[in-house]
Amino acid sequence: MLLKEIVMGRYAVLVGVSLGALISVIGLLFASAFIWPLIVFSFLMILGFRDYFKSTHPVRANYPLMGRLRYLLESIRPELRQYFWESDTDETPYSRNQRAMVYQRAKNNQAKRSFGTEKAVYEEEYNWLNHSINPIKITDHDFRVTVGDENTGRVYSMSLLNISGMSFGALSPPAVESLSKGAKLGGFAQNTGEGSLSVYHERGGGDLIWQISTGYFGCRTPDGRFDPDLFQAKATSDQVKMIEIKLSQGAKPGHGGILPAPKVTEEIARTRGIPVGQTCESPPSHSEFRTPVELLEFSQRLKHLSGGKPVGIKLCIGHPWEFVSLVKAMVETDTRLDFVTVDGSEGGTGAAPTEFSDHVGSPLRDAVVFVDNALRGAGLRDQIKVGAAAKIVSAYDITRLCALGADWCNMARPFMFALGCIQAKDCGSGHCPTGITTMDPSRYRALDVPSRAERVSNFHQHTLEAVAELLGAAGIKHPNDLNRRHIVRRLSASQIKLADQIYPKVSSGVLVTGQGVLEDPRLRTYWPLVSKDSFYLDDDQTELV
Repeated sequence: MLLKEIVMGRYAVLVGVSLGALISVIGLLFASAFIWPLIVFSFLMILGFRDYFKSTHPVRANYPLMGRLRYLLESIRPELRQYFWESDTDETPYSRNQRAMVYQRAKNNQAKRSFGTEKAVYEEEYNWLNHSINPIKITDHDFRVTVGDENTGRVYSMSLLNISGMSFGALSPPAVESLSKGAKLGGFAQNTGEGSLSVYHERGGGDLIWQISTGYFGCRTPDGRFDPDLFQAKATSDQVKMIEIKLSQGAKPGHGGILPAPKVTEEIARTRGIPVGQTCESPPSHSEFRTPVELLEFSQRLKHLSGGKPVGIKLCIGHPWEFVSLVKAMVETDTRLDFVTVDGSEGGTGAAPTEFSDHVGSPLRDAVVFVDNALRGAGLRDQIKVGAAAKIVSAYDITRLCALGADWCNMARPFMFALGCIQAKDCGSGHCPTGITTMDPSRYRALDVPSRAERVSNFHQHTLEAVAELLGAAGIKHPNDLNRRHIVRRLSASQIKLADQIYPKVSSGVLVTGQGVLEDPRLRTYWPLVSKDSFYLDDDQTELV
């Protein structure tokens, strides 16, 4: 049995290279040409015997040399699957068709399809936009959303589509600059992400939404507290148009942001105000507020320090009563946020615990409906704008979310595709093959800022052109005119419903006046139980996180 294993079984390769080394030694006695075969076979033989005696790797110990093939194939499995075996419609997380659409629009090519849809239109969850028998042609696709209140501060007229939060450090210097420059070319905004304003944001010249996270990067004291003087110095820049307080992120809600140590260069450390070469983990919660009222007070403080610019929050919906308590605080204190950016659990990130990405937080569409209903029920919907951010890539995605309750949409990964991202899913290692998510100069040197910026602008423009075509087909002129009756979803082979029939209806002001329709059980249950002074429920004082 042992002889069979040696000759034909798991040791066959080791035996073969050992014989090759022996033959090469003998051959070297007669000809110097055998020196290279001897070196190669000797190296493989030593490697094989090292595998055989290495008990920490059972596969390699039982299959010397051959076992290494398993690790090699495993290491390139994602690439093999993506390039050869993955279906064009497999969304993992973005399908080949979705990526191709972005690449084509970024390069000014037609994002068209021949021979019909590849969607399974009779499967459950298939959804579509109802069109009109009297479609119209829309010539101006520069849809704008006014955020803020002229009576209490400044306003910002923002694009329907903007760049979602991606930090300098998570993205390389030329990637940040390309996005900012692309935003300037296309007349839209870039969210800085929690990594603060950098010189590359400023160099690109685009409109910026400065995101303030739990780490207060760029406006923090040495011990990690909020520094109002540093904030004011940057927030009053003409390039900064809005301030966003980040409460949670869809890809890892309830978990602080992570920037691995290899990415924390001297420049990153200086921009954020953190130590060089150490993994940077944001605290899970803010130190400046602990209650709904304190959050609103902090938002007003930021508004004052920034010169009256619109201030809002970004969050992934978790415990519904926490958002309800914030809405109630706005009603009772007559203090308003200017906007709420809703991040879905399907959002992306460079590094997050797997369980958080897979199983924590509300998906985007459900969250948008809930936020829209809560603000509507409190009579605040006309004053507070709602943004949507997560897995959004196409004009239809934008149209559907606006119909469900969003005023505008943010995209992150599609703009990365426009820069040249190939979805290698290696963002946290610092070894990004395209130079987009790395701080290694030898890798990001490949990004040419002017050409990448042009692609970013092209993708934005052509996506909004496609939105205009969809709206025209539905017979409406602006995304504001969309509602839940425009979207249809298949629930089974024999049942289809409008989104308006699927999601609960809430009348404007019903939570305050008690008059009207209140179908959402979360609002009906939690509104009487929450207080402006606590994120906890009145009947349960245990801290909820």
